[in-house]
Amino acid sequence: MDEIQSVGNARKTRVAVLFGGRSSEHAVSCATASSVLSAIDRDLYDVIPIGVTRSGRWVLAADDPDRWALSAGVLPEVKDGDGPGVIAPLETGDRSLQILEPGQVPRELGEVDVVFPLLHGPFGEDGTVQGLLELTDTRYVGAGVLASAASMDKAAMKVMLAGSGLPIGEYLVVRPGQWQRDPDAVRDDVEELGWPVFVKPARAGSSVGISKVNGPEELDAAIAEALRHDRKLVIEAMVTGREIECGVLQAADGSTATSLPAEIEVLEGHDFYDFTAKYLDESARLSCPADLPDAVTARVRELAARTFEAMNCEGLARVDFFVEPDGNVVVNEINTMPGFTSKSMYPRMWAVTGLEYPELIDRLLRTALARPTGLR
Repeated sequence: MDEIQSVGNARKTRVAVLFGGRSSEHAVSCATASSVLSAIDRDLYDVIPIGVTRSGRWVLAADDPDRWALSAGVLPEVKDGDGPGVIAPLETGDRSLQILEPGQVPRELGEVDVVFPLLHGPFGEDGTVQGLLELTDTRYVGAGVLASAASMDKAAMKVMLAGSGLPIGEYLVVRPGQWQRDPDAVRDDVEELGWPVFVKPARAGSSVGISKVNGPEELDAAIAEALRHDRKLVIEAMVTGREIECGVLQAADGSTATSLPAEIEVLEGHDFYDFTAKYLDESARLSCPADLPDAVTARVRELAARTFEAMNCEGLARVDFFVEPDGNVVVNEINTMPGFTSKSMYPRMWAVTGLEYPELIDRLLRTALARPTGLR
């Protein structure tokens, strides 16, 4: 991929697809890239796949969707040997990438028009990569620095949602070092929430490190597991209700639209919608669209749009809810770069709403290209 091909005299829009990354969601990000590389319209876009290794090195990755696909037997991973190194832009206004090979002078890969950062979790979805792209005035798909960082941090997210008057469940935050200093105080606070609770890393996704805790005898192990992924934790009281999701999509003029909601029903063998149920087996039933009363559907879509606005999001997001037996709707969380494989809920919700996967990708890229750089 030394040269980017053009059609006629007009150069196609160059898209850098950025995936992999340093977080525990590395494999999920690779799977997302697999689907996007398969579906993106090559008549409209030149694609530069850039993989980020677990150590944070950028490499020019294979433009091969099968190489990055996710299966029960194989979790894809970007490795140092997958391609030559890539140097990201280092100056404001410089959107060119360079290839760096051992013992050779860096050579130009070409200017990038827009970046599609398909990174999940810390060091990608949390405002870090967005900050790098902002420094170079590079356009990119999705939320900016503030929205990415705050939405990734469940504790900050809940404060912003509550401050905007959105309905959320009861929770508490265990800050770095708090469990080590005074575990009994944490245990007492959790007891006040009531059982069961969910113990979560504050800044992780894809249900990584999450445990359902049915009583005090299970709490210590759940906290230890969550601390493997993050020094800051969120512990939530269980909300009894149906798990409902809704997609939000922003247009180039800044207006937002919401998808028809979908429902996740976890089947036997899983206490909740964990990583295995999401990606590796058939232990969850996904109903798209969800069978909800019209009034509840309207409420979910209204709250999805309000949540998107409250978090200052851009481009896209998936908002997750609980619908309680009486029809009350509670916001669980927002994901600024939701699972984006062709089988993921976000694209599926938009497909039943009338926007198919390739068109969804095109819409996101066009919105990003129309968005000004700098302060917006």
